[in-house]
Amino acid sequence: MLTLREIFFYAEDAPLIFSQYLFLFLFSIGFIVYSVVQRKLVVRNAYLLLFSLFFYYKSGGLYFWLLILSTIVDYYCGNTIYKSKEQSTRNFFLILSLVVNLGMLAFFKYSYYLVEVMNNFLGTEFRAINFMASISNGVFGTNFDITEIFLPVGISFYTFQTLSYTIDIYRKQLEPAKNIVDFGFFVTFFPQLVAGPIVRAADFIPQIYKKFSLTREQLGIALYLIMVGLFKKTVISDYISVNFVDRVFDDPNLYTGFSNLMAVYGYSIQIYCDFSGYSDMAIGLAALLGFQLPINFNSPYKATSITDFWRRWHISLSSWLRDYLYISLGGNRKGKIRTYINLMLTMLLGGLWHGAATKFIIWGGLHGFGLVVHKLWLKYVPQAKNAVLSRVGTVASAIFTFHFVAFCWIYFRAKDVATVKLMLNRMFTDFVGTGIWERVVSYNKVFLLILLGFVIHLLPYRWKDAAKSWFIDVPDLVKVAIVALVIFISYQAKTADVQPFIYFQF
Repeated sequence: MLTLREIFFYAEDAPLIFSQYLFLFLFSIGFIVYSVVQRKLVVRNAYLLLFSLFFYYKSGGLYFWLLILSTIVDYYCGNTIYKSKEQSTRNFFLILSLVVNLGMLAFFKYSYYLVEVMNNFLGTEFRAINFMASISNGVFGTNFDITEIFLPVGISFYTFQTLSYTIDIYRKQLEPAKNIVDFGFFVTFFPQLVAGPIVRAADFIPQIYKKFSLTREQLGIALYLIMVGLFKKTVISDYISVNFVDRVFDDPNLYTGFSNLMAVYGYSIQIYCDFSGYSDMAIGLAALLGFQLPINFNSPYKATSITDFWRRWHISLSSWLRDYLYISLGGNRKGKIRTYINLMLTMLLGGLWHGAATKFIIWGGLHGFGLVVHKLWLKYVPQAKNAVLSRVGTVASAIFTFHFVAFCWIYFRAKDVATVKLMLNRMFTDFVGTGIWERVVSYNKVFLLILLGFVIHLLPYRWKDAAKSWFIDVPDLVKVAIVALVIFISYQAKTADVQPFIYFQF
């Protein structure tokens, strides 16, 4: 039985996520209220703003005030930029938006890393101090620990989202939202707030002013996405994580080269099922409320090149980096050498966006290097383009691309670069045939789920579309029964507490 404290107050050890019973309960109650207020746009938008702020509070605690600060700053910066005819004023408020948003991101996400790098380089002993907590203690008499800086949930996502708003207005590609409530609704919309997709104002704000509409087909698609996302997250990703992947990455020396390799494959499907599962649920929940979010994944492990991979993986982030970073650096407009440099810089910064650690910079650098090599390959080996078009060439390219991506994932998942070296050492020096079958038998459920994840992922598009169409067409009672069965299986599959979404940390 849920208590009032569990329902209304943030719990640091149990942040609210989509795959919890509590979220299903809160969303059900919220949707009932929404069905009543949705007829009046002003009331609907204000209600969803409040519900979204409550959701963020339940997910990230008191840091919701940072979200409010970012919303206020970018709303007024955007309005001023739009109204001003003076270029100097436009420049000032664009810079203000950049400083506030990137400053918050840098402080909360990179303080420890920057201080560590400085200390290592200069031989100093500086410490990162939470000056915001210090100010609060002095002014309001609070008792926050000034030696700890916690990363607010989803700050990387909503800062990028609000920045795109002011930049688009500055570029004269967008008009401001009608009022701060509408803009706040756009920024805080709870399905995509804490882990994406990163939504563009130009795509979302016009939907705010449209009446609610949910056809039988749209309802079917929404329920299908929520169901598929929940299955990916709880049945495949969580089980693989808790029962195998985390154990191997935590201490690679305890496992053979084969087990280390399988952990890399396992993590490759785990992170896909975790993040794409979240995106599926986010898109489905938004659709139930009458809003359309952009697709965020398109079978990325079918990619035949690293360029193709980034057209399919975390599409909202890769397109954001392209439009607001790569193009701003000059894109491909300043010659081949600058194009390659811009690609490398974009991916290095994209890696750093994922986390304040050297391993993320290496991960981004490897992907940048892969993009550059692919461009050089197509330039100097033009027949390669025709080879990829053949069936054998397509399969070979996809296998090579997947293994390059999987290799990069080691840096992404391992706790540090030293752990990466340990894993690679185990794979290349302790990979013997004896004992493999015993390990497969011991971890048979894990390996079956890894295989299931890849098989489902690699199924032809027409098969997946057929399954979705079938679900949409079945009677409503059958839909309800299927969804209930998936929920039952998902929660029965749990062998530990619900795992937080991987991208909550970014």
